[in-house]
Amino acid sequence: MKNRSYNLIQMRPHIEKIKSFENMSRQEVFQNKTLRPILKLQNQLLLEIFRDYIITRKGTFYNLNNLNRLDYIEKNITKDQKFQNSIKGIIIGHFTIDEYQIYNQDISSINKRIINLAIDRLKDQVEYFINRLTIHN
Repeated sequence: MKNRSYNLIQMRPHIEKIKSFENMSRQEVFQNKTLRPILKLQNQLLLEIFRDYIITRKGTFYNLNNLNRLDYIEKNITKDQKFQNSIKGIIIGHFTIDEYQIYNQDISSINKRIINLAIDRLKDQVEYFINRLTIHN
């Protein structure tokens, strides 16, 4: 089991911008130490999964202006429990056993952080979906 944990941690990207402070909550530390690197590692998969999500919903996303596209991302992810579960699975599957035990102590709060971080990441890269449309047409 130690090899799995070691390998999972080793493949995660290091994020320079993350700061830590003495008064940070346990959830903030977990978010910065575990969730952000995993989301960065899984970024390309997250983008492709959301692109497929857009396509299966008749591509209405592509008919929206940029502001409405950002709303679309947030509204659809926050309302679609099945899609949220997919996102959480992509992230939780990269937890070490120790991280899973931390997660299991505060599932609701950490799930919210996972979804909010995923939404922010997709919003920050909204142009990806537009560029992918022009590549495939």
